[in-house]
Amino acid sequence: MVGIRRGVVGKASYSLFALARNALSYHEDWREAWRSPEPKKHYKVIIVGGGGHGLATAYYLARVHGIRDIAVLEKGWIGGGNTGRNTTIIRSGYLWDESIALYEHALKLWETMSQELNFNVMFSQRGVINLSHSVHEMREMRRRYEAVRLNGVDIEMLSPSEIKKMVPIINIDPNIRYPVMGGILQRRAGTARHDAVAWGYARGADDMGVDIIQNCEVTGFRRKADGAIEGVETNRGFIGADKVGCVPAGHSAVLAEMAGFKLPIQARPLQAMVSEPVKPCIDTVVMSNAVHMYISQSDKGELVLGAGTDSYNSYAQRGSFNIAEHLMAATVELYPITSRLRMLRSWGGIVDTCPDASPILSKTPVPGLYFNCGWGTGGFKATPGSGHVFADLIANDRPNAIAAPFALDRFRTGYLVDEHGAAGVAH
Repeated sequence: MVGIRRGVVGKASYSLFALARNALSYHEDWREAWRSPEPKKHYKVIIVGGGGHGLATAYYLARVHGIRDIAVLEKGWIGGGNTGRNTTIIRSGYLWDESIALYEHALKLWETMSQELNFNVMFSQRGVINLSHSVHEMREMRRRYEAVRLNGVDIEMLSPSEIKKMVPIINIDPNIRYPVMGGILQRRAGTARHDAVAWGYARGADDMGVDIIQNCEVTGFRRKADGAIEGVETNRGFIGADKVGCVPAGHSAVLAEMAGFKLPIQARPLQAMVSEPVKPCIDTVVMSNAVHMYISQSDKGELVLGAGTDSYNSYAQRGSFNIAEHLMAATVELYPITSRLRMLRSWGGIVDTCPDASPILSKTPVPGLYFNCGWGTGGFKATPGSGHVFADLIANDRPNAIAAPFALDRFRTGYLVDEHGAAGVAH
């Protein structure tokens, strides 16, 4: 990324001059992107989870709120969790006003992220198409289309012929098992490089003094006599904190039980795979909820394929063979030219899903302890928006207007934000 670093202090910016200077030493003298410090005894804020959401939270706490005495604790390595195990789709075309506000906030931050972080996250606004395969689904799509438009967000309805023009490899024969009857398109949506997002936020947070501590697993919480949070127990000893924000993705329920309460959440595997590289053949993202598959093409030429969630609960980063088989059958039917491709690799992530398929951004029964979880299959697209509003919640001890609908209290009041249909993947 060639540009000027704004609003941060510390290491020199990536620039054309820096590239030329380091070329003289065969690029062997670049400094580490972030430090690997030993944990201090106490921090003002601890963020549990070094994925995209956790690192974004730490970055915005430092960047926006001026809180720099922060530690991000990651039990593995940066980018090794769900951040590096997804299909990188970004969009904001959800159904309910609350969801649209949250994901559109994130999309706007995506549009300036590379310049903000002085790090190329390879955000590509190639557009995202959601297919419809039945009359009922077309009606649901029309409802979502109108809801998105009423919120002032870009979206278009497409006919089968318009979809075929954008995606020449798609099969729109009306006699196939799931005929393409139309769809919706968000042109500002697209993809980004998942691990680059984690690296960019890690570098930006580190520049402002945030300690990023890898291989540091949280094993418990310590509370004061009045019940408030005192700090976390880890495999590297106790670390005290005034406030603790938990962003552990699929392991949210595990950490909540450590803290003494339960979350209305379930963890399941979500599979994806990529084909061998081929020449460019699809320059957008196409999602199909009815047949549980979505497809895009990476910058390396691989076809990136995703499926629906497995039906069983698990913390394993792998899924069932029948899900992969169903995904490939749907892919070959909708995109016949893929039948001769070989699968290069597959993987699974752990998605944590709430009863209404919407996230939790909330204070908890433990004073000073906050949770950011329940993103289901929508976590990557929300990364910057999630970090931004969660940082605001931690800093001010109250949710802002965007985060407020996603508090834990909604499961008591019944004011749910039901996004099962608009999530893009059947839960």
